[in-house]
Amino acid sequence: MDLRKLKKLIDLVQESAIAELEVTEGEEKVKIVKGVSGGRDVMLIPPSASTSPPAAQAVTVTAAATTAAAQAEEAPTSLEGHIVKSPMVGTFYRAGAPGAKPLVEVGDAVKAGQPICIIEAMKLMNEIEADKDGVIKAIMVENAQPVEYGEPLMMIG
Repeated sequence: MDLRKLKKLIDLVQESAIAELEVTEGEEKVKIVKGVSGGRDVMLIPPSASTSPPAAQAVTVTAAATTAAAQAEEAPTSLEGHIVKSPMVGTFYRAGAPGAKPLVEVGDAVKAGQPICIIEAMKLMNEIEADKDGVIKAIMVENAQPVEYGEPLMMIG
């Protein structure tokens, strides 16, 4: 199993509610277990035809949580404002173009109808507008991250 595929599997486990994932491809077997400390364990199990001792058969890799996971934990849990939720499944963007200034930052005053982010769905860029006046209190999604329908995007206070 190549490194890119393994990285995708690790990211899948980290970004989802899955606690454990086991994949068998041919004679190779990979088991990924999400740790309780926010890290994750990956165990690569070579084909069983090998006669080496069990310690040499399994390779364990532990990786720390990424900054995206750390920032997700810092997202406000109290609902002291209006939550703007994703109206569709797609990819969240804070700016209208790569390298451009974000549409809004935390602390910016917004008016109802003002574009606050963009969600790309099926190669179409959809402007998401503020649905009430207020101040951006939190941005709960990282730029260029996938979002689900109903997922909180921003908090307006």
